[in-house]
Amino acid sequence: MAEDYQNMPLVGHLRELRRRFMIALLAVGVAFLLTYTWSAELYSFLAKPLLSNLPNEHRFITFTGVGEPFFVYLKIAFGAAVMISSPVVLYQMWAFVAPGLYRDEKLWFGALVAFSLALFSAGSVFAYKVIFPFGFKYLLSFSTPELVPFISMDLYLSLAAKTIIAFGAAFELPLLMLVLARLGVVDARMLLYYWRYAVIGIFVVGAIFTPPDVFSQLLLSVPLLILYAMGVILALIFGKKKKAEGA
Repeated sequence: MAEDYQNMPLVGHLRELRRRFMIALLAVGVAFLLTYTWSAELYSFLAKPLLSNLPNEHRFITFTGVGEPFFVYLKIAFGAAVMISSPVVLYQMWAFVAPGLYRDEKLWFGALVAFSLALFSAGSVFAYKVIFPFGFKYLLSFSTPELVPFISMDLYLSLAAKTIIAFGAAFELPLLMLVLARLGVVDARMLLYYWRYAVIGIFVVGAIFTPPDVFSQLLLSVPLLILYAMGVILALIFGKKKKAEGA
């Protein structure tokens, strides 16, 4: 099956790629029509951790341009549409490459995609449920009667999206370590040997992506340390095995 797919003319591959791309694009479009209907509610849900920490008399988000709400709702609807349609999009990617893979390659590819999706989702939920409440509470503690927080819709959406994406990407650490181990770039022994450097790097990342207080940094650093340990275990179990010398 893989040989037949590899021998397919280039035009055939391009036609199949176009078909898969159009299906994925249609899925995103249909999802967007649904999410835009609920875009205001989606924004309210995303802004809930911020609003709950704003002073009672200033518990609202402003907009500075006439068209800002419209474009903000477009952005959040599109982001939600991509998330909702991602299973269809990923399946189209899978359906395009799967015929050219052997059975063991299909198993690995499917597992990596599922694992990546689960880790990114976990990181995103962690950012929303844990980091947002503590982070906003700390940052808004600097407000005074003379320093009143008036938050812009677009700026908040940008901050929230970047934070969620950053934490989702950070939670991909075990998967990255697994892939590198499978390729033979690293192994479990090397990862254990450099664990001190990994700890320093993780705390540096925690300091960059969280408010400047120890507690918030620990909220990111501790999960990353656990994920690093998980990556070491995965590298030990599934990493590329080195041939014995003289074998």
